[in-house]
Amino acid sequence: MTATTILDLIGNTPMVRVKHLDTGPCELFLKLESHNPAGSIKDRIALSMINAAEASGELKPGGTLVEATAGNTGLGLALIASQKGYKLTLVIPDKMSQEKIFHLKALGAEVIVTRSDVGKGHPEYYQDMAERIAREVPNAFYVNQFSNPNNPLTHERSTGPEIWQQMDGKLDVVVVGVGSGGTLTGLGRYFSKVAPKVEMVLADPKGSILAPYVNEGIMIEPGSWLVEGIGEDFIPDNCELKFVGHAYTITDEESIATAREVLKKEGVICGSSSGTLIAAALKYCRAQTEKKRVVTLVCDSGNKYLSKIFNEYWLDDHGLIAHTPTHSLRDLITRPYRKKSTITVSPGDTLAGAYRKMKMYDMSQLPVMVKEELTGIITETDILLAVSGNPDGFAMKVAHAMTKDLITVDVNTAPQDLLEIFTQGMVAIVMDGAQFVGLVTPIDLLNYLRKRVGHA
Repeated sequence: MTATTILDLIGNTPMVRVKHLDTGPCELFLKLESHNPAGSIKDRIALSMINAAEASGELKPGGTLVEATAGNTGLGLALIASQKGYKLTLVIPDKMSQEKIFHLKALGAEVIVTRSDVGKGHPEYYQDMAERIAREVPNAFYVNQFSNPNNPLTHERSTGPEIWQQMDGKLDVVVVGVGSGGTLTGLGRYFSKVAPKVEMVLADPKGSILAPYVNEGIMIEPGSWLVEGIGEDFIPDNCELKFVGHAYTITDEESIATAREVLKKEGVICGSSSGTLIAAALKYCRAQTEKKRVVTLVCDSGNKYLSKIFNEYWLDDHGLIAHTPTHSLRDLITRPYRKKSTITVSPGDTLAGAYRKMKMYDMSQLPVMVKEELTGIITETDILLAVSGNPDGFAMKVAHAMTKDLITVDVNTAPQDLLEIFTQGMVAIVMDGAQFVGLVTPIDLLNYLRKRVGHA
């Protein structure tokens, strides 16, 4: 079948059974909402909320859509706005991945990044800011997925029936998360009518208030978490927790490890929120003593998180990779040379080539290596001095611009002793005897100190 527009491809996403993960006595199925055109389950509600606003007259031709989003609802809205000719302003918390922001801007959305460390009632809280902008902008429509009734209605009318049909009416459990609450509420309403014996289980990031509220009836002080798109510091209007019988609290480490394992073993690239849902579903499955058929959602694609949960350097920066401490400067080096992680150049490379590597890997300096021997270091300043006023400077060889008089430190130097090097505007060149170990920059030392005090 040929679709008339890209919007016709929203919904009717495939279902796949998990084959290579330990699901205990249960069968676990993943509904691949990542197959929607903008890559997430939020495409469904974005389309239905805009269609409903058009039908009611709240959204007029040429109007501006305004929304607070963790990224995925924004992507759905951006896709639909681009097809229907609306302007779009999105307010997103500052912990969102760069891939989402780049995608949103490429679709023509105006993106306003605000703080993720403040709660509801603060002027910089993303939902409060979006609501304020919608009041101030002429001919604006505040989408408000957290209270918009068309959000849960979408899942009641489309996602729920799809799941039931794909499972041939043989379903015991659905594991969901809560961002706006629409998925939980919509599926809860549908299954309470069609198959009231289907159990709803909540997957919630550690730090969110929802799991403690479901399991213990208490309202905790919200914490913080790295997972994007699910977990809340309040109960959204669209979130009817009465449909949930039990909740699992999932740590960032569990979420990310599960997402990575799902890609490796099942070939499904999913985001961190999906990792949370699947981790909870696996816990549920492994705790059972009899066979049950369980469904959870791949909420969005892991392609939006390649720079984060699928990036070993990001994981290391956030303390999500376990290391055996060496109690030396090796613990500070993010790109060890012996692991072939260090980005290097050779004396015969051009300054243009060295500059491209600096830009590509977001670095200010590169070691200059000949075979296994460190012969110099080339910095941004070295390149700048060589090319300023010299049209042919970028063609110059690294050997002619690099710094050869190197100040090195032994690998067993105490971290605090690096401060003297940093105050001179240099990086620490770490050596183990005659062997180059790696570079330590001020940010590496900051990351090391941050992880040691538990703020990774």
